[in-house]
Amino acid sequence: MTTTRTTFSRRGFLGLTAAAASVPLLAACGGGSASQSGGSAGGTIKFWDMPWATPALNEASKKLTEGFSGANSKASYQIIQWNNFYQTFSSAIASKTGPAVSTGGGFQAFQFEQQGQIAYADNLIETLKKNGMYDDFLPGVVEPFKTDKGYVAVPWHLSMRVMWYRKSLFEQAGVDVPKDWATLLEAGKALKKIGAVGFATGAGAGNNIGNQAMIMMMINNGGGVFTKDGELDVLNDRNVEATEFLLELVSNGIIDPAAVSYTSANLDAQWKDKKAAFGAHVSQMDTRVGDTSGDLLVASPIAGPHGDKGGLVFPNNIMMYTNTPSQEASEAFLVYYLGQLKELWKQKLMNALPVFKSIAELPEFASDPNNVKIVKEWQPIAKTLAAQGDKLNANLAVLDGGQALNEFTQTVLTGKTDAKSALQAFESGLKTVLNK
Repeated sequence: MTTTRTTFSRRGFLGLTAAAASVPLLAACGGGSASQSGGSAGGTIKFWDMPWATPALNEASKKLTEGFSGANSKASYQIIQWNNFYQTFSSAIASKTGPAVSTGGGFQAFQFEQQGQIAYADNLIETLKKNGMYDDFLPGVVEPFKTDKGYVAVPWHLSMRVMWYRKSLFEQAGVDVPKDWATLLEAGKALKKIGAVGFATGAGAGNNIGNQAMIMMMINNGGGVFTKDGELDVLNDRNVEATEFLLELVSNGIIDPAAVSYTSANLDAQWKDKKAAFGAHVSQMDTRVGDTSGDLLVASPIAGPHGDKGGLVFPNNIMMYTNTPSQEASEAFLVYYLGQLKELWKQKLMNALPVFKSIAELPEFASDPNNVKIVKEWQPIAKTLAAQGDKLNANLAVLDGGQALNEFTQTVLTGKTDAKSALQAFESGLKTVLNK
């Protein structure tokens, strides 16, 4: 994993799942038979969590965890830092000193499943169906975690990539907010005349937005890196068309020529300093850059040339492990914890979208019209890195944050290529790692 690519803090939520999910494929680390020792001798469920935002979030999560008392058990809380987190998890799991339940990298559950270390969540899902919580999930958030053998995890929040715009710059340029690719190109040319950036992005150190924008535009055109069956499909016509359009934005100066080197701080500064007019970013970007004046707004999804619409989502999840003092207690804890998640949004500690409709309706969340727009317009059409498919898998860790995607993005942003050549190199890089 390229752990240095992302800072995980409330104001550094940029590549939250993107970097979190960028875990190298796990090396074999022993057998995967179930054990009943994954906690203290007293039957305590060990819950490992990551620093998803400010320390206040972890403090609140710790309090929730320690409030659990079901199934004749209790729970302990431990923060695992993102730096070298893969090694931390794999070493602990190999020595049977790891957690019974954890958050973690976006594709981590699939990777540990290959080791036989994941406890499937099928019984938990049935419990959620019986207690009504399953029906509270937003559409489509659970199914990506289902494999042929069962559910490897359950979602707990969504890291979305959506299009934002600065209203005043569009007014100054005298153009409407884009509705499709044609009007995006038209608006970008007009915005350039007033010194504004019509498609803001960046691919410098620590900035995954450029990578994500590349995939997002492919999805926006009905494309994606994989087929519906999970096979590599980098050179499909829709991806070629999307890459050609991105190169057109570069050649017209609508994408900043320096974007290839822009760090997260550089890109955020463009938005804050009223230089960026339109582009992909995280939810609550306005709060992130410190401008909640109402001038920074979430745009409606734009249509590709064939009418396709789509955004990019990284569904963060909680997983259970076979090494537990009690599977019943692991499941009871997770049911309890999912039921308490609303407290984190009530306290405004989360910068991400909730997975439950009831949390999305809380006044603390729904009072922000940008949040409401993302839930209503973007979440239902968002796809994961598995697009054109919809099932997550361990191979996606190779795509997300991997060198092949980094190089593809940098090649496109410099404009010194044609679409097919860039995509061929991208595919070749992925095949080298995936051995396909």
